Amino acid sequence: MSSFQVNGLCAGYGEKKVIDCLSFSLENGRLMGVLGANGSGKTTLIRSICGILRHEGECILEGVKLEGLSPRQLSQKCSYIPQRSGITIDISALDVVLMGFNPQLGLLERPTDAIKKQALAALDHAGIGSMAEMNYMHLSEGQKQLCILARTLVIKGRLLLLDEPESALDFRFRYRMLEIIRNWVRQDSRFALVALHDPMLALNYCDELMLLKNGRNIGVIHPSLDSFERMEEMLCEIYGSISLTACRDKAGRKHIILLNEGADGP
Repeated sequence: MSSFQVNGLCAGYGEKKVIDCLSFSLENGRLMGVLGANGSGKTTLIRSICGILRHEGECILEGVKLEGLSPRQLSQKCSYIPQRSGITIDISALDVVLMGFNPQLGLLERPTDAIKKQALAALDHAGIGSMAEMNYMHLSEGQKQLCILARTLVIKGRLLLLDEPESALDFRFRYRMLEIIRNWVRQDSRFALVALHDPMLALNYCDELMLLKNGRNIGVIHPSLDSFERMEEMLCEIYGSISLTACRDKAGRKHIILLNEGADGP
């Protein structure tokens, strides 16, 4: 049995159904990316699994049905990074990361020095250690996203859910973020489901890619195993006429490149 399963998930907003009876599975130690055009249901899927949206169906993590957990229990098992943090008060970047320890602390219990040391290490790992005492509200959108990632790193959860975490990051940090997430997943055989806007980022960092179209799973790609021909055929369902090629960087690492082959391309 797969360690994380989603069975018959249906969700939407009011009368509008966005996710239509979606099912998939994910083994532990794997990073799954979710690709799809705007409106395909990526955000709705992530928000449903983490309990923000009411839905039909079930999500089972290592034998535990997530729908039966209290908000506190769910926060101990799952971490969620939205496109925007929702934080609108003056608070330091360090204090934002310390929020990640709340599920582990008792009522009115304050973080210990050891906890603060872990939070500082997480900020440093995310590449913004020098900003620990800065006002979170004064950070750029990309820096805020890295701060929220640092908060996630200190949580001992099993499942990480991210909604287009690369959207506010520049070229350098978006690759760093995916590398951090991939390493986090492989450590202690965790799980991550990441909705991504950038298909090349997904192809080069994810173990597998689920393709969404009109709220349905139209197929799964395994970039390290599947032929370029198969991946091109499936990705064309989302992006139109594309082709894939490979190149190597100066260190000899292989990278997959996606090219637009449409008539209206450059």
